[in-house]
Amino acid sequence: MVRISEKPCATLSLFAFLLVVVSRCDARLHRTRSAGPSEESYDRYYNYVDLTERLQSLAQRYPHIANLSSIGRSVENRELWVMRITKDPTGDTPGRPKFKYVGNMHGDETVSRQVLVYLVEYLLAKYGEDPRITELVDHTDIYIMPSMNPDGFEKSIEGDCAGTPLGRSNANSLDLNRSFPDQYDGTTVDEGKVPEVVAVMKWIQEEKFVLSGNLHGGTVVASYPFDDSVSHKDQYSQSADDALFRHLALVYSQNHPVMKTGQPYCPDNAAESFKDGITNGAQWYDVPGGMQDYNYLHGNCLEITMELSCCKYPLASELHQEWDLNRESLLAYMEQVHIGVWGFVKDGASGAALSDASIEVEGIQHNLTTGKYGDYYRLLLPGTYNITAVAPGYAPVTAYSVQVTDGKASKLNFTLSPAVGGTAGGTTSGGSPSVPPTVRPPIQPQEFRHHNFADMELFLRKYNSEFPAITHLYQIGRSVKDHDLYVMVISDNPEVHEHGEPEFKYVANMHGNEVVGRELLLNLIEYLCRNYGTDPEVTHLVNNTRIHIMPSMNPDGYEVAAEGDISSYVGRNNSNNFDLNRNFPDQFVTITDPRQPETLAVMNWLKSIPFVLSANLHGGSMVVNYPYDDDKDGISQYSECPDDMVFQQLARAYSEENSMMHEGHPCADLYPREYFKDGITNGAEWYTVPGGMQDWNYLNTNCFEVTIELGCVKFPRAAELPQYWEQNRRSLLRFIRQVHTGVKGTVSDIRDGKGIPNATISVAGIDHNVTTASSGDYWRLLVNGTYSITASADGYIPVTIYATVSNDRAEVVDFRLTRLHSDSSHQSPSGPQATQNPSEREFESLIKELSLGQGLEELARSTATEGSFHYRRSNDLSVTLGHIFRNIWALEISNNPGEVEPSKPKIRFVAGVHGNAPVGTALLLEFAALLCINYGKNPAITRLVNETQIFIVPSVNPDGLEQAIEKQCTSTQGLTNFNARDLDRDFFGNASQRKEEPQPETRAMMNFILNRPFTLSVALDGGSLVATYPYDKPVQTVGNERTLKYLATVYANNHPKMHLGNTGCSIGNVPDGVMRAAERQSHMGSMKDFSMDFGHCPEITVYTGCCLFPPAEQLPALWAENKKALLSMLVEVHKGVRGVVRDKSGKPIAGAIIVLGEGVEVLTTEGGHFHALLAPGNHNIRALADGYQQQHQKVAVSSYEAASSIVIEFDMDNSILGLPREFVVASAAASMTALVVTACIIWCVCAAKSNHQKDGFHRLRQHRDDYEDEIRLTSMGSKKSLLAHEFQDESESDEETLYANKI
Repeated sequence: MVRISEKPCATLSLFAFLLVVVSRCDARLHRTRSAGPSEESYDRYYNYVDLTERLQSLAQRYPHIANLSSIGRSVENRELWVMRITKDPTGDTPGRPKFKYVGNMHGDETVSRQVLVYLVEYLLAKYGEDPRITELVDHTDIYIMPSMNPDGFEKSIEGDCAGTPLGRSNANSLDLNRSFPDQYDGTTVDEGKVPEVVAVMKWIQEEKFVLSGNLHGGTVVASYPFDDSVSHKDQYSQSADDALFRHLALVYSQNHPVMKTGQPYCPDNAAESFKDGITNGAQWYDVPGGMQDYNYLHGNCLEITMELSCCKYPLASELHQEWDLNRESLLAYMEQVHIGVWGFVKDGASGAALSDASIEVEGIQHNLTTGKYGDYYRLLLPGTYNITAVAPGYAPVTAYSVQVTDGKASKLNFTLSPAVGGTAGGTTSGGSPSVPPTVRPPIQPQEFRHHNFADMELFLRKYNSEFPAITHLYQIGRSVKDHDLYVMVISDNPEVHEHGEPEFKYVANMHGNEVVGRELLLNLIEYLCRNYGTDPEVTHLVNNTRIHIMPSMNPDGYEVAAEGDISSYVGRNNSNNFDLNRNFPDQFVTITDPRQPETLAVMNWLKSIPFVLSANLHGGSMVVNYPYDDDKDGISQYSECPDDMVFQQLARAYSEENSMMHEGHPCADLYPREYFKDGITNGAEWYTVPGGMQDWNYLNTNCFEVTIELGCVKFPRAAELPQYWEQNRRSLLRFIRQVHTGVKGTVSDIRDGKGIPNATISVAGIDHNVTTASSGDYWRLLVNGTYSITASADGYIPVTIYATVSNDRAEVVDFRLTRLHSDSSHQSPSGPQATQNPSEREFESLIKELSLGQGLEELARSTATEGSFHYRRSNDLSVTLGHIFRNIWALEISNNPGEVEPSKPKIRFVAGVHGNAPVGTALLLEFAALLCINYGKNPAITRLVNETQIFIVPSVNPDGLEQAIEKQCTSTQGLTNFNARDLDRDFFGNASQRKEEPQPETRAMMNFILNRPFTLSVALDGGSLVATYPYDKPVQTVGNERTLKYLATVYANNHPKMHLGNTGCSIGNVPDGVMRAAERQSHMGSMKDFSMDFGHCPEITVYTGCCLFPPAEQLPALWAENKKALLSMLVEVHKGVRGVVRDKSGKPIAGAIIVLGEGVEVLTTEGGHFHALLAPGNHNIRALADGYQQQHQKVAVSSYEAASSIVIEFDMDNSILGLPREFVVASAAASMTALVVTACIIWCVCAAKSNHQKDGFHRLRQHRDDYEDEIRLTSMGSKKSLLAHEFQDESESDEETLYANKI
């Protein structure tokens, strides 16, 4: 904690809270830096008591990723401890394969016991710091049993390399690795005498492990199945997965420095060798009743046996070396659990998981079965396979030509259909169906009635419960009257966006009294769920599309509408009486109505998911209406959008399947003059709709939306609903299929193959672009034809490809882009290379992960605080003491607080400049608590804190806070400090601008800003809902406005309301929720401007809400709104460009000036480091330093990648006045020679005339004093001018400069 005020301290509740936060941070940092209750010494063995205490302490310290349990007891009643290590270790997560290591099966083979303890410690300690370990733990269910034979260990003797039968066997003198059921000899051991084996067998059967390692000792080799043969002679005994087992054994051996040589040189058998360090078990020697064969034959699990050391029980002093030898092998082998194929097997009729279904691979006579969630994991080597899923009572399904590649496993799902009266249909996602589609007609909806909100909610929950494998029910917000706005997703993987799978949506009941769409969408949900897995069309759509269905956008309006209503307006609007289809931002008209909660919820929803196609279902006519809905002239005329041909095709796709609609005279009785050719119309040509939803979709997202009028009567009788379904069911399905037309593909980086998010896809001749989703995938709807399509992205060279589109499928067009001005190190090819260690690359991956998709959203969800929200102020001592002095506190959160770390970016969070707006103070205190509480628990928070210096100043104006009044939204009481000064008008860097001394709070903050090279500052205030960027003072231009606006936009985009631009306050709607500060309220002397001009640090000010001092009950909601945005600033501060400036000898240069393309200047700090935030794009950088030649570099800045790291090397400046040194020296020598000759000639001439000039020199001496006085005055005036310039704010106007020089 850093104190930046020198006032005497008073008793403060705020101070007390900071002490609590600091103590938690210190405790968390201390726990993270230590290795547990005691540091691992690697020089002693743990007996049973020690082992138990060690494992229990580790489980207690890492409860979020570790869980200790016992699977049984030994003969002598010792626990068989297993440490489970995974994310959320107390539950089961489908899609996460199970892995196990078992050690010390022979009690006298002890290296494995200790090495597995070290592995447990390593995984737990490195989680959140090492991305490789974090990835492994997050996506693998790891089980580690250090000792299967604790009784035998207790009887063994350290230093005994040969071992003894007493220690090798269990307490009943039985060899555990000869006591499992054998494929050739059956069960030969009394199970009552080997409780350890019985416990492990039960464990294997229950958990369905995928991969395992059994660690032994006595030599150094990896042994693979089979361990015995039918003859029980030492001969090769090949399993069905022999090649796979050899690969797995090689992974371990080739990462072990001794094992890979194949020559362990064990003293008792020095001549023994193993090619490549591996061996077939039975070929080495026969082991009947072994555990590894039991795993393979009875447990779904592939296991090999690793012999780790020649000496079975070496001296403890050798343990550290054994750990070093095996660490990489242990990790690399674990990672093999993620090769091959994996997926789920589901019931096609109900969508339920099918457990114990058999997964068969053609040509490999070894099957495995699915787990309780229908999940399976089939390890396979790279190649092409035919894979079949079989389950009793179902028709088998085969996926042909499944490609397995190096790296991560391919996902392959199976949907099996019940075998009723013969062969039924089935499908795969990832392969081809093996059987012809079913011929029976699809199941039609049975429930035709009107559903009020309670009925609708019950319906949605029912189908979500009955079909959990293909449905996901969520809500995007609430209506005015607090009804949930429900959305049902139907897809084969409904909870996540799958790369390459388009997102589609239907929205209905936007006008509450137009109800046909609401009921049709409920019918559609029933139809899709009931026919999935049996109807080929439905199954294909669900497997290849993520379909979102919102039955009611206006549930409040529905509740007041009346059945039988033909054309009234009762229930049309929401509960605030606003038409939701006139409430969206419009391109031609400014919508002045306040944005409604339903509208805001939908806008947020559309921004969060990469929708491709949509329809908005209405009533009152029968036609498909396409953009634009509004016209620039505000009159009813054709308003063509750039994709007019596409929209006409989409509209006809719906209308052609509805014969009544397609005829064009749908409502002859009600509207006899109304005619729509082919049943479609341009929206504005029909009538203009300013503020409509379909135009907003097209102009602000990637989504193409049409509006479908479903019937002439708005609220028909329930008895008529079946005919509406019959008229529209084919249209509803065909319209969904349109999402699979045009072109689709992925934009990726040619360097590493990773997808590029937010890349732009443009089509020549069509002035409308779309952008890629978070993993680089895109979809662009187009009509038939040949197109020139270009993919471009900030920092990359654009690529153009010609593609021909047909109407039967989407053409796949992938783009691979090359970075501009950079090689694989993000570096100018001509410049020096910036070296990167693995830790830096891992951190870059974290920044990218948090910047894309749901990364930041997930981080916000996964981090919690105690949530005790209330305002904190000083104790009220004014009654007895009068005015008290209060400290201004700053809290530094870092893994090295108080240390100068020039390579780390520094971010400043400030609140409470105005005491009457204390929301920011409460938010920053909660933010500090979040960082401290989650440090060491959440890997992302831990890494961000470790890589950043975070400073939080929760209250700049504590005096004002004491005077402010809660629940006063507009009161100015507390705005100023004790001296009645607005502190945000008191930050003047130039003495010429200041009429009096700065306030003590201002002086403290100015010193704080100037004493640290901050990279970014975020100030929180109140009274609006907007993010502002410099300047507050009136300036004509802002040199780096693009960057400043971008930073404010990042905050606004991560706020659920701010980015929508509807402030709800007096300033009205603000585009994107961002504006220049002077446009909101222009004034001089702001902290933001001082930070820019004198601290060289960009500062944005976030106004958290319209009410200055809302009731404390609103703080939880305000925290929820700002939590993700505050975290986004911690991520953003690591972007832009960073680097080091040095000379040719490698000496760092501090104080060099880095001039960025937009006129921004930053200075290098100690060690030559610099870091500047820049808007995404390409930038030119100039580096200047006295005595050195100017340097230039180009950098590409990304919106989702960590700062480009560059090295700038200076050469000595060999120029004089801009000319080469050699030329200047030669010229100077020639000039001197000429000058000497000239001087000699002049001397001769002058000597001859000297007598004539004496009188002239005498007159000159008489006026010498007058000249000296004049020269002295001129000199003083020059010094005064220089001083005025020195303290002049660079942003001052010319008039201000003249005034300053006159003083």
